[in-house]
Amino acid sequence: MSKTILQINFKFDMSKEEYLEIARAVAEPIAQFRGCLWKVWLLNEEEQEAGGIYLFENVKAVQDYLDSPIVAKMASHPRLNRLSLKTFASIDELTEITRGPVGNI
Repeated sequence: MSKTILQINFKFDMSKEEYLEIARAVAEPIAQFRGCLWKVWLLNEEEQEAGGIYLFENVKAVQDYLDSPIVAKMASHPRLNRLSLKTFASIDELTEITRGPVGNI
C-alpha cells in the first residue's frame, strides 16, 4: 500500500490564542498516532480557518485516524465548523522534483 495524504480544513469561532490552546492539547496525541508520519499545521487567522496536511503510512491508517476520538472531538467541537476531510495519493515522481518529503520517508 502507498502512503496517503489527508487534508483537513475547518473554520473556527474563537481567537487565535484560544485555537492554539486547543491545538496544543492534541499535538502530542496526533504525533503518537500509529501510522501518522507527519502533520503540517495550517492557519489563516484573517479568515478564521485552520487545518492540517498529514502523511499516513497507508489508507487504513487514515481511516483509523478518521475513526479516532481525536477527529470525533474536532467534529463535535461547538466552535469548529465547516469541517472538510479529503484524502489523496501522492505523485511521488513529481513530488521528488519539487523536494516534497513524501517519497523520502
